[in-house]
Formats: sequence, structure tokens, C-alpha cells
Amino acid sequence: MLTKIKQFFVDNFTELSSGEDTTEQQLRLATAALLIEMMLLDDQALNIEKQTILALLQQQFSLTEDEVRKLYALAEDEMQGATDYFQFTRMIAEQFTQTEKIRLIENLWRVAFVDQCLDKYEESMVRKIADLIYVSHSDFIKAKFRAQESLQPH
Repeated sequence: MLTKIKQFFVDNFTELSSGEDTTEQQLRLATAALLIEMMLLDDQALNIEKQTILALLQQQFSLTEDEVRKLYALAEDEMQGATDYFQFTRMIAEQFTQTEKIRLIENLWRVAFVDQCLDKYEESMVRKIADLIYVSHSDFIKAKFRAQESLQPH
């Protein structure tokens, strides 16, 4: 599987040729996979959720539109073969800074809230991921409020 991921990045991302390491690629993939899982959790994958995920990934990783779409496609493939969140959260817990972890939790909340309906399974998933990547309860709550506020019309 790692070979498939690495080849994908070699074929599709110019940053790899300038020395980007496999860890960064896997972190991008893990982040995308968790955001997609959030979208699919309520059995209503809406276009606004997909567009939100694409925008969040593009912003977080400074990707082109084409690169983010390819990353999204690979993450969808990864989600189909995944049995749980652990394969995605383990690396994030080890490699992301605390700020990056909190940003991921906030982005998960954004995907959950973008359809204006928070499903109980969505909240449970964010809580579980926060625990798995060692985000404190207070940061979990603050991220939730920031995500809600960012989606309010001003």
C-alpha cells in the first residue's frame, strides 16, 4: 500500500521531486481520509461537504485545485480499505504539532456543521479522533465553537 501511495505522489505532485518526504504525504492522505469519513458518517454525502473538504485541504497543504482533487480521490480509495481510524490517527498523533491537531479537529467540525445538521455520530467521531490524537477536551470544545462561528453569516 505504501508503494501505491508513494507512486501516486510521485506521479501527481511536483513537491515530491523537490524532496518532500513520505511522512508528509501520508499525513496529507490521513487528514483527507478523516475529513471524508466525517462527510460519509451521516449517510448524506452532500456536494457542499465535498467542496468544504476540498477547500480545507487546499488551504492547509497549499495544493493546486488539481492536486487536491487527486488527493481526495486517493483518500476515498484508502477509506474503502480502512477498518478503523487508527491507521490515520496514529501518524497524526505522532507527527502533527498540537496546533495542527487542533486545526484538524476544527476542520472536522466544519465538515460536520456545513450541512446545518449535526448528527450524533459526527459528534462522536470528532470526540473519538480528538482522544486518539491527544487533543484536550477544552481544545475540542474551543475548536467546535470556532468552527460554528466560522460558518455563521456575518
